[in-house]
Amino acid sequence: MPGGLLGTKLGMTQIYDESGTCTPVTVLQVGPCTVVQKKTAKEDGYAAVQIGYQELDEKKLNKPRRGHFQVRKLKPLRYLQEFHIRNEGLYEVGQTLSIALLQVGDRVDIVGTSKGKGFQGVMRRHGHSGGPGAHGSRFHRIPGSIGQCTHPGEVAKGTKLPGRMGGQRVTTRHLTVVGIREAENRLLVRGAVPGPNDGLVFIRFGNGDFEKRVEGNQPKEAPAEEAAPKEEAAPEAKEEKKVEAKEKSAKEAKPEKNIKEEKPASEEKKAKPEKAKEESKDA
Repeated sequence: MPGGLLGTKLGMTQIYDESGTCTPVTVLQVGPCTVVQKKTAKEDGYAAVQIGYQELDEKKLNKPRRGHFQVRKLKPLRYLQEFHIRNEGLYEVGQTLSIALLQVGDRVDIVGTSKGKGFQGVMRRHGHSGGPGAHGSRFHRIPGSIGQCTHPGEVAKGTKLPGRMGGQRVTTRHLTVVGIREAENRLLVRGAVPGPNDGLVFIRFGNGDFEKRVEGNQPKEAPAEEAAPKEEAAPEAKEEKKVEAKEKSAKEAKPEKNIKEEKPASEEKKAKPEKAKEESKDA
């Protein structure tokens, strides 16, 4: 089966475009879906991916199903669906697939389970016209003759007879996507979709197309910034720097000599009057 997404049918409505044209649409709740299991050709004999949809309380699962999620450290999910893949490197366990993979104008196939209608006759089940409605015909809604003569004397395979109606897998092909509400995970497709409201559906499109979308929606790694190469100084400049460093260190190491201690001007002024007094006494 080609790749796709799981969702739920919410119901039908109608929308109007700019020109006022009314379009009947079906509203689907799509995803987000989680990759639960990845199968490879080397280990399992074929390449496939199992996706899950709609979180569920762990208590509502039996032990085998509960362990299926616990081993992979994932939250329990109500529905599981498997489909074949070509490129095994695009998927990893725990990866999320959302409605962002779809675009307005896409053609998709939607797979669902038709409404169960119980045991029905040939007129409702197969569209037979029935017999005359007047009194005495004795042939109103019955299937009519189904046998043959003595030879071969059996009912041919495929004869339309009364029986259980509905409750079968139905695929509606080439439905057009007319609207996407990514914030609400809702998809609008033109026309009717099989199944009742709140029924599970599988939105499917070509395997190659699906994988191209998955590849295009993967986050791109930012390129690592390369460190700019440092410019090496010329050998002559290096030698000059070494010489300057040696001279500087030599100056710092030698003690400074022949430095006269200068007395402050205030002390010189005090010394002058004292000399004058001594001279006067001698006289």
